[in-house]
This record gives sequence, structure tokens and C-alpha cells, in this order.
Amino acid sequence: MRAITQRSFGGPEVLELTEVDRPRPSLNEVLVRVRAAGVNPIDAHVRSGVVPFLGSPPFTLGWDISGVVEEVAPGVTRFAVGDEVYGMPLIPRAANGYAEYITAPSRQLARKPAALDHPSAAALPLAGLTAWQALVDAAAVGSGQRVLIHAGGGGVGHLAIQIAKARGAEVVTTASAAKHDFVRRLGADEVVDYRAADFAAVVGKVDVVLDGVGGDTAIRSLDVLRPGGSLVTIVDMRDAGLAGRAAERGLRVVGVTAEPDQVGLAALAELVDAGRLRPHIARVLPLAEAVEAHRLIDSGSTTGKVVLTMCPADCGPSVPSATASAPGASSDAGRA
Repeated sequence: MRAITQRSFGGPEVLELTEVDRPRPSLNEVLVRVRAAGVNPIDAHVRSGVVPFLGSPPFTLGWDISGVVEEVAPGVTRFAVGDEVYGMPLIPRAANGYAEYITAPSRQLARKPAALDHPSAAALPLAGLTAWQALVDAAAVGSGQRVLIHAGGGGVGHLAIQIAKARGAEVVTTASAAKHDFVRRLGADEVVDYRAADFAAVVGKVDVVLDGVGGDTAIRSLDVLRPGGSLVTIVDMRDAGLAGRAAERGLRVVGVTAEPDQVGLAALAELVDAGRLRPHIARVLPLAEAVEAHRLIDSGSTTGKVVLTMCPADCGPSVPSATASAPGASSDAGRA
């Protein structure tokens, strides 16, 4: 089968299209024919050696996948051959998602949302689970709450807005002026241009802050939380100083990193199929163009998710990959 491998740490150019042996599923695993693989910033960090999840090369990157079950091993009861599935298996261990086939524990996958094609579904797991686990599992966001989401135009942020709205919350978000229309179409009730105004001075009090920026933004976010409120961070998870400042004020800081979660994946799929959640796609590229995909990620200029596809002509029905964004959304979904 074809796969993208690398033999050394470095820039996008270290990624190579190679031929490798097809994997075999072990007990409780399925073999998935990958139809599309999401490309995330963490992939670039691992590729460069900044984040040493996979040790030293050679290895194959990729966690976000969408595809079709080709084989089920003993112990698997959730899926049958031919089922369409998606997920983010094994992270932080190697899932080898940039390949035509992968094996994965069946309980780390879920059925693909029927309303999405494979490229769109492959864009959802890591960012979607990060938002879901932060807002739902960590903060229990619900009706009547007021939530501040930083970087609402980003990969996690644009999904978090939709999830919070689906759960009945009032959503305030920070975003650059160019992305205000986009985040409003996602459902944001109030938008603050972080370049033109101090959010802490204009937002008022909120129950929950989802922070994907960190640093001074996280510290100043404590000022807008009501007593007993929660700051959920996806970047400053081990900042003891931040946690200490929060505790002194009767606030809570929770650090979240996405983990494989079939329950969360099923919940995201339910929102998608109900028309309440859509990932935004910036570019869909063939597997052979993984170098270009990583150049786009490294540039920081993409407006949405980048996806590698193994099937440009037959990735299934539903939403065309180039327009798989929230209903009515513009094409501007990059970092806020």
C-alpha cells in the first residue's frame, strides 16, 4: 500500500510517498481502508521533532481518518465489513493515518456522519473531540450559561462555537475583524475584535472560557469569569501559576487534550447529521501531496482544515469537500 513516511526530523520536505506492507488487525481491531486523513498542527510538530510523540523516525504521521472497514478481527462486535467509520485512534501513539490502510481498536472509532463525505469527516475528530471534551466533559456547558471562546475562527474554535450553541449556551468569541461574519454565521452571539479591543474590558462576566491561545490571554480570562467559573485551556495544561491564580479567586482551571473517544465521536456525528455542526475545509489534496499539505499548515495562513485524500473521485456522497463548512459560512475559518 502507499503511505507517507519520513526518515528524519525536519521541514515538510522530509515527507516521502513510499510503498509499505499492509497492516493486519489484531484482537479487537479493525482494518480500515482510509479514504481521507486530516492534517493537524500536531502532525507538523511531530514531523519537526518539537513534539516527540513517536520517538525517532522512521514513522508515519496522521491520526484523523475516515474510511471503510475492510476486515474485523476476533472480539469486534461494533462494526462489519463495509461500514463507514471515522476517528482519531491511538494518539499519542502512532496511528499511521497518512496511509491507504490502518488498523485501529474498534472502540476508538465511530460510524461516519452520514451527512459528510470522507474528507469532511476526516477533518472533524481531533478538533471536534478537543472542543467536545473541553466544553461538555470538562465544563458541562449547558442552557443558560454564557461562554467565551477564544480564537473562534480557528480549527477548534469554529467547532466549539457550534457545539456550545447546540447545547443552549450564549456564545461570545474573539476573532479578527475579517472573520466576524464567519463566526456570526456559526452562531456566535457576540464577537470581539481582539486586535481593536481588550476583551477583558468589554465582554462582561461569563461562566466558562475556552482558551486556545494561552499566555497573557489565559491570565486575563480569569478577570471575566463569574465566581465558581471554569477556564478550560487546551494550551496551558501544566501552568501551575495559572491554576494558583484561579484557585485564589475561587475559579477552576482545567487542561484538556483530545483523547480517543467513541462516545464523543458519536455525539459529534449526531450533531452533524442534525445539521447543527460542520467542519470547515480549507484544502483537500491527494496523499502524494503531503509535502504541500504540511507547507500550508506551517504557513499558519490556512483558513480551515487541510485534508489528504486517497479517493479524489469516489469519496462518497453528501457535502462536497470544498464547501463542507457550517451552513451559510464563509471560507474564512483559520485562526481567529
